[in-house]
Amino acid sequence: MNLNKSLLPLLLGLNGSNAFSINGVQTPSAMSIRSSTARSSKTTLSMAMDDAMRNRLDGITRSYQALTERLGDPDVIADSKLLMKVMSDRSKSESVVLSYEEYSTLSEELEGATELFQEAGDDADMREMARAEMKEIETRLDELESEIQVLMLPKDPNDDRNIMIEIRAGTGGSEANIFAGDLVDVYRKYMSNQGWKVSTLEESRGDDGGFKSISLDVRGDMVYSKMKWEAGVHRVQRVPATESQGRVHTSTATVAIMPECDEVDVKIDPKDLEMSTMRSGGAGGQNVNKVETAVDLLHKPSGIRIKCTQERSQLKNKDLAMKMLMARLYDIENEKRVMEEREKRGSQIGTGGRSEKIRTYNWKDSRCSDHRLGQNFSLADFLNADIGKIIDACIAKDQEEKLKALSEENILQ
Repeated sequence: MNLNKSLLPLLLGLNGSNAFSINGVQTPSAMSIRSSTARSSKTTLSMAMDDAMRNRLDGITRSYQALTERLGDPDVIADSKLLMKVMSDRSKSESVVLSYEEYSTLSEELEGATELFQEAGDDADMREMARAEMKEIETRLDELESEIQVLMLPKDPNDDRNIMIEIRAGTGGSEANIFAGDLVDVYRKYMSNQGWKVSTLEESRGDDGGFKSISLDVRGDMVYSKMKWEAGVHRVQRVPATESQGRVHTSTATVAIMPECDEVDVKIDPKDLEMSTMRSGGAGGQNVNKVETAVDLLHKPSGIRIKCTQERSQLKNKDLAMKMLMARLYDIENEKRVMEEREKRGSQIGTGGRSEKIRTYNWKDSRCSDHRLGQNFSLADFLNADIGKIIDACIAKDQEEKLKALSEENILQ
């Protein structure tokens, strides 16, 4: 097999940028790698599976086996937080370990088939059988090289984080509010199907239905890795229910996906904060109407203002407001980082900025058009929360561009 040895230094150098480690982030969908990316990446690069790369993969395998043994340690089992961390670390390396184990097994089988072919002599049937086995093994080895190559690509450090999703109605008045509500319904159903836990942080309902704005807290497995592809401006073209003459209106809604963070990720100077309290009002009994439980928090340097009335105590609303503020500040820095990375490799696909139009929903043609992919999807499928195929397409496209960028860098070196 012809392997590109010049790619080795490039792949080995990725570790400093969180390319892969036991504490790294796993690619969201192993199936999407096998079905969509492996074929295209094979035309871009060849995997440098030499001794140095094998040593690195052997090290990852040993770490994986050590973590597997720790799962049987009574001290680990007794500590639920430690147990969850060990299980999480182990799962992040599982895909590459399993692919490498299969690669190693097939490599040995290829050597055996090659020996059989050489020893067959004039036995035509035996030579043909060995030749067919060698061809089948080599095909699968090529696929595994591509899979391992993708698994070793630089990962988004936020992929395994929970998120705060903020959906705001844009242009279009009441119809924009209703459309924002439609997006909320789709995402709630998709999140439920994923087994994620969703809770409302704040909401402002529209007069004719839907939402002027709503913020949700979403917790589960690899939430950001999937939902980040929904960030950006969503545009809808349809006839509103209130339109008497049947004219098509265009409305928009903005979706922001903010990875969860803490004090380690974002440093906030208390001097930069201005907080006031007020009565929440509305449902909730006498407490929210007579006691100042609501919190109005202003971050003076950024101008970000957050009002929290969801909880029934001032302390809980303050904690929630701080959590939302940190998420928004972290999102600002994260968006800068993502945009810089996209500019470096001339990317056409990415997690949308707040002003980037990513998708149009056309009711007349029952079509959902993703502008980053240049591809149409079924509107009925989207409204039924079947958005996994769109997300997988975005992931595959992003991986293809990363492979292309690595190839170009390799050529220049």
